[in-house]
Amino acid sequence: MFTEIVLFLLDTVFTLFGMALLLRLWMQLTRLPSRNPVSQGVFQVTDWIVRPLRRIIPGIGGIDWATVLAAYLTAVAFLVCRALVLNADPVSFLPVILALAILSMLKWGISMVMWVTLLMAVLSWVNPQSPLAGPIWHLTAPLLRPIQRILPRLGGFDMSPLILFVIAQILLMVIGGLSRGVV
Repeated sequence: MFTEIVLFLLDTVFTLFGMALLLRLWMQLTRLPSRNPVSQGVFQVTDWIVRPLRRIIPGIGGIDWATVLAAYLTAVAFLVCRALVLNADPVSFLPVILALAILSMLKWGISMVMWVTLLMAVLSWVNPQSPLAGPIWHLTAPLLRPIQRILPRLGGFDMSPLILFVIAQILLMVIGGLSRGVV
């Protein structure tokens, strides 16, 4: 039982931090202005690891590779900690850990898309004038627009967040299957 609690806490802490790093990347890719509470909070949480890496790894092709590397290193650290808690030798599983780290990053990113989409949908019903609504809409719009072009509104109701949520869930199932295949 103690091991399960430790694994749960590790998973929660590393997933939240990994999602924050990937959210930082997503914000940069969508050119979300940095003067909003979402951007400022994410930068505060992630600057300690991204800024030093930026001195070594430049952004190329519009992608902040320092943030990508930070997310990857976070995933590797998570899997090493997990192996240690389970009394496994992480060095002997290093090739598996390095491959699973990529899948963990994908899982974090897709889960983050689901949470942000869910938050966007709830805010649109509860408080569309919230200070978070603008940044959240800015982040989800590039993912929802292609779906909205294919699927028109039904009686004034936008089904695109639901479709995106279903697609993301299917992708998580595929990643889960790939993860089991690597191990």
